[in-house]
Amino acid sequence: MEPQLELKDFLDKEGKLTLFPAKRRKKILSLMYIASKFEQGIIYSEKEVNAIIEAHHTFQNKWLLRRELIDKGFLDRKNDGSKYWVTEIQPKLERFGLDE
Repeated sequence: MEPQLELKDFLDKEGKLTLFPAKRRKKILSLMYIASKFEQGIIYSEKEVNAIIEAHHTFQNKWLLRRELIDKGFLDRKNDGSKYWVTEIQPKLERFGLDE
């Protein structure tokens, strides 16, 4: 099932995430949804990453989402935070002990 379909209760009519779900599966699906807004092969600045995240959520916590995207393996970055990119192989639900 597409993350957006499972997240319908957490998305406003513009498709913005309205809160970070409490349940693990929905959290991971939320990260997959936000990660899908980035393009493979593009190097992003922190400012660009923040802008993309902010454009796709309404609960004003870009820091939480950015950290989670990195910690869960959807994005990677240089140690100094100057460059960000989408990881070559995006994590699937199975990686987190969740089934499709």
